[in-house]
Amino acid sequence: MRRKIHIVAVTACVSGVAHTYMAADRLRHIVRQYAFDLLVETQGAFGIDNPLPEEAIAAADLVVICADIDIEGIERFEGCRRLTCPISILLNTPENVMEEIHRLLVQPQGSCFALSLSAGR
Repeated sequence: MRRKIHIVAVTACVSGVAHTYMAADRLRHIVRQYAFDLLVETQGAFGIDNPLPEEAIAAADLVVICADIDIEGIERFEGCRRLTCPISILLNTPENVMEEIHRLLVQPQGSCFALSLSAGR
């Protein structure tokens, strides 16, 4: 029996309103299809909701940063496998994000991948 994959994520957009929460919902939806565990911290106009516990970060197989701005507390994820992408990629082509999640899960801890709009993905 395979061990369950644990992912933690942070979403944040420029205005900190709709897209922050839309991205969190989209991420929850796509990882549910693979039965991954997911905790999402949102950094929005009203501050940080659902802050990620240190224990969850330490136990995570992967960190996903889906943001259009610099997030608060990025140093918490030092040494973790990390995927970063703009919110629009997650909202418009979630299959690309899922593909990168699977690719990154087999990489060593500390590996970082980034999806960008300029890459045409």
